[in-house]
Amino acid sequence: MMRNKRPLNPEHTQSHLPMGGLIRSRINRLFAILGGGLVSAQILILWAAEPLSFFEAVWLTMTTLVTVGYGDYSPPVTPVGRISTIVLMFVSAITLLTLIVSDYIEYRFYRRERILTGRWIYKMKDHIVIINTPPRSGGEQYFMRFASQIRSVPEYHTVPIMLLTRQFPGGLPAELSDCGVVHFHGAGNDPEALKSVHAGSAKHIIVLAADESDPMSDSLTFDIAHRLAESNLGGRTTVECVGDHNRARFKALGVRTTIRPPVRTYPEIMVRSVVAPPGSEKVLEDMFNYERDHPHRYDLKLDDLTWADIVSALIRHGIGTALAYIDHDNEVICHPDTNAEVEGKGGLIVLVRSSETPEVSVVEEALDGTGSFSSSGAPCMSKTRKPPPRALKSPPRQPAAASASCN
Repeated sequence: MMRNKRPLNPEHTQSHLPMGGLIRSRINRLFAILGGGLVSAQILILWAAEPLSFFEAVWLTMTTLVTVGYGDYSPPVTPVGRISTIVLMFVSAITLLTLIVSDYIEYRFYRRERILTGRWIYKMKDHIVIINTPPRSGGEQYFMRFASQIRSVPEYHTVPIMLLTRQFPGGLPAELSDCGVVHFHGAGNDPEALKSVHAGSAKHIIVLAADESDPMSDSLTFDIAHRLAESNLGGRTTVECVGDHNRARFKALGVRTTIRPPVRTYPEIMVRSVVAPPGSEKVLEDMFNYERDHPHRYDLKLDDLTWADIVSALIRHGIGTALAYIDHDNEVICHPDTNAEVEGKGGLIVLVRSSETPEVSVVEEALDGTGSFSSSGAPCMSKTRKPPPRALKSPPRQPAAASASCN
């Protein structure tokens, strides 16, 4: 700004103040001057000096202010009324009204620009805050799938989603905005940015790893989690931890849930980790590794069995937990009805220990006393045979004393 040159607008001399607040303050001042001063004075003058009732004075003043001029009432005829109309209405009031309209349009443009660039502060409560953006797995697609999954949960159908990231400086893609997602341009380790997204009023806070393949990104995640824990927000926070050796540090902070970034490919798991009780994420994570257990498929033909019988037999024989079966159409049926009869030619999918995966023969022995079934190309077995001992490896079969008939 040039020396001794008067600024165009007062807010140009106060760059440390938010522009939106200054514009709103100026609009309020202009409204107070217009309504509380000029309009009120003109109404009282017309009511006292002109042959008009109070209501007629109000009506004539308002039609003059908005330059409508219906003509149903005559303009002022006394010198006092005419002078006040020229000074208060034509010169002052109409000019102030024009300034108010101009400031309102300026405020709308300012608000739109701030929203587009992620610098508008929303008034939110009980929302979901997501900090950072997946750099490799595709932020736009990830957030779209996350929003779609979270909206499918009944109690989260209308919960706002706020992104705290520097990934979209030019504005969110239209697809994300259509999903009801908004963003604030900033970083999670900035206390002011956390205040701007109202982290203290959030229902859930999710901290994504800055780089899902670099263990050093846990340092940034820990810094953000520590700031949240200092505000007693650890119980609402779900974090991604690249290195398993850092999990204990996040647990010591009081973080609600810690999850591995590799499951980020499936936002459904992240949603379930957020909305489900703590501990559910551990079960979901174990599905993605062979460290302890894994789903294993056994090719068996099932017939005349209920799902309750199958689950009970596998658990009693220490084989594992039945997850699903394959029906005659080669479709995987998950969590069937407990007492419904299971018929399938594809077999079973069982969660077994990775270190001691039972053979198909062990499963056959376990189900032998429950119902009839047959392996591919093998004859069906007797229902009358006694179940084998509870062991992963069953002893060699002995010939049956009586002939068995197949169903």
